[in-house]
Amino acid sequence: MDNKKDGILKRRSKLSPTQRELLEKRLRGQFDSQLEVIPRRSQISPTPLSFAQQRLWFLHQLDPTSTAYNVSGFLRFTGSLNVTALEDSLNEIVQRHESLRTTFKMIEGQPVQVIAPFLSIVLPTVDLQKLPKNQLEQEIQRLTTKEAQVVFNLAQEPLLRPILLHLSKTEYLMQLTTHHIAIDGWSIGVFVRELTALYKAFCAGLPSPLPELPIQYADFALWQRQSLQGEKLESQITYWKKHLDSLPCLQLPTDRPRQAIQTFRSAKQYLMLSKALSEDIKALSQQEGVTLFMTLLATFQTLLHWYTSQDDIVVGTDIANRNQAEIEGLIGFFVNQLVLRTNLSGNPSFRELLGRVREVTLGAYTHQELPFEKVVDALKVKRNLSRMPLFQVKFVFDNIALPLLELTNLTASTLNHLDTEETTLDLFLRMVDTEQGIKADLEYDIELFDASSIIKMLKKFEILLNTVVKQPEIRLNELVDNLVEVEKQQELYIKSKRKKEYSNLLKNVQRKAIMTLN
Repeated sequence: MDNKKDGILKRRSKLSPTQRELLEKRLRGQFDSQLEVIPRRSQISPTPLSFAQQRLWFLHQLDPTSTAYNVSGFLRFTGSLNVTALEDSLNEIVQRHESLRTTFKMIEGQPVQVIAPFLSIVLPTVDLQKLPKNQLEQEIQRLTTKEAQVVFNLAQEPLLRPILLHLSKTEYLMQLTTHHIAIDGWSIGVFVRELTALYKAFCAGLPSPLPELPIQYADFALWQRQSLQGEKLESQITYWKKHLDSLPCLQLPTDRPRQAIQTFRSAKQYLMLSKALSEDIKALSQQEGVTLFMTLLATFQTLLHWYTSQDDIVVGTDIANRNQAEIEGLIGFFVNQLVLRTNLSGNPSFRELLGRVREVTLGAYTHQELPFEKVVDALKVKRNLSRMPLFQVKFVFDNIALPLLELTNLTASTLNHLDTEETTLDLFLRMVDTEQGIKADLEYDIELFDASSIIKMLKKFEILLNTVVKQPEIRLNELVDNLVEVEKQQELYIKSKRKKEYSNLLKNVQRKAIMTLN
C-alpha cells in the first residue's frame, strides 16, 4: 500500500470498525459486498439486459439520434506499425468479449441482448501523408469529430468502430468509437492491456497469450437480475428511500432560462491545480482520514452551496460497480450512478463537513448495488425532459491510470477522449490526479451557461481549495466571506494591472508622437 493510502488508514480513530473496513476495501479496489460466485449461463441465447444497459437502452429509445453516449478514444503510434497484427488484435478482443458482439432487440415486448457467435471488424485506413502540416491537424480534427458523432443503431452490429489515420511514414493515429452501453472507463484499461499483449504475440507469429475469461457480460447480467431480489433488494430500496426523501432540486443561477426540453449541447472549461496545491489537498485528506475524492467533493459541494444558498446539496457520481473478482477483466458497462446528498446546515467547519461527506459517501458505497433506474422508480420520480432525475450536477474523480503501451518496434500512447459536445447534465466536474497536479474539466450545458460564468466558477473552486488546505477549521460562512474577499482583491489587482498597462501604452504612444514631431 502506498504512502497516500497509509496516511488515510493511520487516522482510523475517526471511523467505526465497519466504516474502517469499508474504506480500506474501497482504497484497495476490493469493495466486495458478498462472495457469491457468478456462474456461467446454461445456454447461449438472448438474455435480459443488465440494469446499467437497460438505463442506456431506455435513453436511446427516447432519442435515437443522440451521440451523448458515444465514447471515442485514441491511440497514437510512432514507428513501424504492423497494421495486420493490429487489426487481428482488435478482432481477437471482439471475439473474447461478448459485449462487443452484442446488439439489443425487442423480443416478446422486452429488450434483450443478442450475441453474435462471431464478428469480424475491418480497420479502415485513411492516408493523410501528403497533406502539408498546416492542413494535417485540421483534417485530423475534422475526421475524428465526424467519426465520433456518427449515431449508433443499437439493434445493428458492431458497437465498436475503429479507424486508422496514417499521418506520416512512421506516425499513425487510431480512433476507437464505441457506445457506452458496451464499455465503461474501467473497460478501457482492460482493452489497452489486452491489445498490448495480443499485438506483441501476433507480431511474433504466436497465438493469443490471454487466458479464457471465466464468465461473459451476459452471465453477469443474468446473475444480477436473479440475485437482486427479496430481502437484499428491499434493504437497498429502504436505504435510498430514506436517504433521498423530499430531495431538493439544485437551484443554480444560470445565464439563460432552462428550456422545456434539454438539447444536450455542451462545452468544457479546464483547470490545472498546481503541484503544491495538489500535494496540500492530499496531505489534508490523509490528516482527516478521508479519501481524495471526499475532500474534493466536500469543496465542490461548498461551492454549490455558495452559488445556490442551499444547505441540502445533491451531487451525483459514478462508481465502477466491479465488486466481483470474475468481472474485473471484462469489457462491458458495469458503472452505476450514486446520489450523494450532504447537509451543510449549522455553519459547520470544513473539517466537520468532511466528516459528513465521509458518512454520506460510505453509506452510498454500501448500497451501490441498487441500479440508478430502480432508485428513480422507487422514489416515483416524475420524468422531466428539461433535466436529469434526482441530480443535475455530477462529480467524478478518476484514479484509474491507463496501463502503459509497450509494443514491438513502436512507441505508443493513449490520448484523451474526444468530446461529443453533448451532455445530459447541467454541470459535470471530472478530476484526475496527474504527475503535474490535479486536473479538472468542467463540462456544462451551453443552453444554460456562458463560458465566462464557468471560468469564474472554476476560479472560485480553486480559491476554496487554497483556503481549506490552510484553514480546515474555517467555518462555512467564513469560507464564503473569504471567497468574496479574495475575488474582490483579484479583481482590484487585474484592474490595477490593466490600468498600469494602459498607462504604459499611452506613454509609449506619446513618446513616439514626440519623436515623430522632432
